[in-house]
Amino acid sequence: MKQLLRTNDPTRLAFAQAMLQGEDIDCFEMDVNMSVLEGSIGILPRRLMVREADYEAAVIVMQDNDIPLDG
Repeated sequence: MKQLLRTNDPTRLAFAQAMLQGEDIDCFEMDVNMSVLEGSIGILPRRLMVREADYEAAVIVMQDNDIPLDG
């Protein structure tokens, strides 16, 4: 798995997931349960992971939909 996106914005994360799923690229959201530890205030970013084999295609999907990547 390779990190594609890291963000505190749940809307951006949901949009990215929808775009990837539309292209049949599997993705996995990490750090979802960290909100329990932080008190649900949204300071800890969530990570969107994809398989290494799908990473380049996923980057293209993000660029085509104007979703900025972090890192």
